[in-house]
Amino acid sequence: MANESIPLTYKGHPLRRKDDLIYYGDMADSHIILLQIQETKPVGDLKVATKVNIQLQLTDPDLKSRDRVVKRSEKDSLYAAIDIASVWLERALAAR
Repeated sequence: MANESIPLTYKGHPLRRKDDLIYYGDMADSHIILLQIQETKPVGDLKVATKVNIQLQLTDPDLKSRDRVVKRSEKDSLYAAIDIASVWLERALAAR
C-alpha cells in the first residue's frame, strides 16, 4: 500500500504547520486562522508553547497582508489559542 498522508484536522477544519506557524482552515474559504508560536519552554523532551499569537485573516489574494487581518489576540498556550481560533473561524465562516 502506498504511503498516504492523512491530513490533521480540528473540528472539521484542516491544520497545516510550517516551523512555528500553524494555519487553521481552508484557503478556499473566506477566512483562515494563523497561529504563530512566539515562545516555548521545555517540558521533559518536548517544547511546549507559552506564547501564541492568533490572527483571523481574510484569504483574498488582492488585499495587502496587513489589510487581511480581521482580529488578533495572544494566548499563553496552544490549547487556549486553538480554542479561541475555532470559535473565531466558525463565526467568520457562518457570517458569509
